[in-house]
Amino acid sequence: MALFRRTPTLLGIDLGSESIKAIEAVREKGRVRVIGFGKVELPSADARADALADLLKHCNFKSKRVATSVSGRSVIVRYLNMVNIPDENLKTAIRFEADRYIPFDLNEVVLDCHRIEDAPGVGANEMKLLLVAVKREIVDEQVRLMQGAGLQPELIDVDAFALGNAFALGGPTFDMAAGKVVALVDIGASKTVVDIVRGAESYFTREVYVGGNEITNAISKRFGIESFEGEQLKRQPASREQEIAEAVLPSIEDLGNEIQLSFDYYENQSDSKVEEVYVSGGGSRVPGLEETFERIFERKTLSWNPLEGFELDAGLDHQALLECVPALGVAAGLAARAGA
Repeated sequence: MALFRRTPTLLGIDLGSESIKAIEAVREKGRVRVIGFGKVELPSADARADALADLLKHCNFKSKRVATSVSGRSVIVRYLNMVNIPDENLKTAIRFEADRYIPFDLNEVVLDCHRIEDAPGVGANEMKLLLVAVKREIVDEQVRLMQGAGLQPELIDVDAFALGNAFALGGPTFDMAAGKVVALVDIGASKTVVDIVRGAESYFTREVYVGGNEITNAISKRFGIESFEGEQLKRQPASREQEIAEAVLPSIEDLGNEIQLSFDYYENQSDSKVEEVYVSGGGSRVPGLEETFERIFERKTLSWNPLEGFELDAGLDHQALLECVPALGVAAGLAARAGA
């Protein structure tokens, strides 16, 4: 009998280009509960260490164990059809295969792989394998940043997969998508993450380097205001929703058309259709986005709450959390690994 048992808590930290978001979660009796959260603006990439220190100082998180994620052009994700081999031979086999797919020296990257179960378009004696390679210097940089803040790095994920982790935790949207191939679209400040999934399995990912900043710039230009004022108007349009929707329509259409190219590519490669689209991210709150996307994609498009699969601690500031929720998808998915 254990009177004192260590509670499996984890701090998920999303190092965005414009802000740092954090979710602290604990896994108890099969459920994951949010016990803390925070967000701090990031004035520049050089200010990451100071911004992270400010976040930790003001949020008083309990856990020092942290999960982070990486993204960008130094992260390579490939979905490969290979001859079916036993799991114990995967790591060895992938070293030989990786040279064909990774445009970096293999000594300069960290490699990982994952077998995708029941993937469409796979032959009888084949398997679908997810291969991920990350420049080692990117991983080392994140580890140094976390350790410099007094944290203990437990794992480093990829943004798209973290988003999928939050989705797979469950909730009304996950239940509604049961058995379907759907797209998670997370619109950040400088990029949009697309993750095509069925259940807990990722079938295709892509980063589109268009995001909320382009939408903010369109608002600022239309109304002749500074960027920070455009950002505020995007978040709180009040009675100007119609004007803002008209101002941002070309930017949203450009983004939607770029995302549609990802859907087309996936569907041509897999002979499988994306049935629904679930949108999140700080850039997703602009008026008219869902309707425009639905027109472009010609499939159901809905906003999605990345925390809907979590329990929320009673001691949280629920109103402040609600205001941040759309932007917490990656942080939530990282924290979802608590106790796993």
